[in-house]
Amino acid sequence: MLEKILIFVIFLGPLIFFHELGHFFFARLFGVRVEVFSIGFGPKIFKYMHKGTEYALSIIPLGGYVKMFGDDPFAETPLSDEEKKVAFNHKSKWARFWIVFGGPLANLILAYFLYVGLLAGGEKVPETKVGVVTEKSVLYEKGLRTGDVLIGINDEKVLSFDDFNIKGSNVEKIVVRRNDQQLDLSVGMPLEPFINEFVSIVSVVKKPIFVNAKGEKFVVSLEPKPAEINISIEEMTSQFQGKAYLYKMIEKDGTEVIDPTSESEINTAQNQSLTEIIKGLELYPVDLLVRNIVMGSPADKAGIKKGDILTKINDGNLNNFEELRQNLQTMSEGQEVNVTLVSNGESVVKKMTPEVKEVNGKKVKIIGIESGVEYLQPKLIVAKADSFGAALTGAFTRTWDGVVKTFGGYKKLITREVSLNNIGGPLAIGKVASDSLNISLSMFFRLMAIISINLGVINLFPIPVLDGGHIMFLLFEAVNGGPLSRRKLEIAQKFGISVLFFLIFVALFNDITRLF
Repeated sequence: MLEKILIFVIFLGPLIFFHELGHFFFARLFGVRVEVFSIGFGPKIFKYMHKGTEYALSIIPLGGYVKMFGDDPFAETPLSDEEKKVAFNHKSKWARFWIVFGGPLANLILAYFLYVGLLAGGEKVPETKVGVVTEKSVLYEKGLRTGDVLIGINDEKVLSFDDFNIKGSNVEKIVVRRNDQQLDLSVGMPLEPFINEFVSIVSVVKKPIFVNAKGEKFVVSLEPKPAEINISIEEMTSQFQGKAYLYKMIEKDGTEVIDPTSESEINTAQNQSLTEIIKGLELYPVDLLVRNIVMGSPADKAGIKKGDILTKINDGNLNNFEELRQNLQTMSEGQEVNVTLVSNGESVVKKMTPEVKEVNGKKVKIIGIESGVEYLQPKLIVAKADSFGAALTGAFTRTWDGVVKTFGGYKKLITREVSLNNIGGPLAIGKVASDSLNISLSMFFRLMAIISINLGVINLFPIPVLDGGHIMFLLFEAVNGGPLSRRKLEIAQKFGISVLFFLIFVALFNDITRLF
């Protein structure tokens, strides 16, 4: 826990520092006296006075502030002519705009240079491998297959899924790597339909792990004695050519590993699919294994328990857990369902009525079973821009794209296209920061760039007490020909504080509910 707290502070510290530095820089540039420059809120654990400014480190590391002389619009003490020269409220509207805008601008600049460093120096990113491409997909007709690695669009190189360097309004061709071969696929699609179709097939893929009636786990491989699982069941199924290898999984030092001594060959001289052969061996995909049961759920009341294996829903065989989900949604509300499963080596049928819950504004039917699915982690590769100039332009594209996506995400929150449950607070940020550092240092800096953009954009929202609220007051002042009345400013600030506290409450509530 102490390690995660330290990672959180290291992660958030630079974002706060650069935000406040932006305000500080423009305040000094326009001759405003800065009284306090603090990283953090609350009691000060360190402070240093230099040239009339107190530099401080405060105990609550969730923000910071720059206290400028003469920034209180309600102050009643008159200022001398000399004091007015260094007072914030006595500067021009243009100067005050840049002082306020400086914080968000600094966050965007920080994100830009983080991206420049990542692109110029090389970053470890997930391989641009596509997920399941079904025969119904338009891109399947164009030649794309499950497990292909996307390396180019038109004549532009693709470094990661964030870098769709598409110029023009059409995608004429894509370049993919398949089994160490590079293939050019003719596409000929308008840009938007291509992106929508491609996004729909970029999905997580599953490890080729299976379980028998005793609960023993096995892994299937196309190569003999694999050191690790590096291919998904979806790829394996499409690449199977009549020969594969089956190994038992054993526990070693608290981790499940492949037992190379347990090898048995899977051969067929017939036109059988790998799926059919595995069924014949009485093995089930591990995602049909019940990992957990929600207490008080229909599955719990029906007597389903951890370690059971799902095989049928009503009279239909189950090939994967997703089929169970889809079948439940097609049933009428209140309709009873029969679930067949293997429990203690025997086939049994359990009757239950699915619960109806609302998720992201949609009603879904659930029975309270957590799948034992194991997903294949994407392979990390080093992606690097072709030149420093390409890094500069690529970083700008990423930063701008991040701004657009952030505004779009908050628009969906406001219009309720996305639930408030998606808002994360300090605990959520701390977790993803820790997880990203465990993947690679470049993923840690990439996340820092994304959060820096979010911090900059959020502060531009026209909410009183945020930077965007101050900018809004400056616009009102320009329209009115003078500052707003004391009463209006007080009402606006109270409203802004209420909105801010509401968002903080939602974020913390979501963090706590995710933990418990």
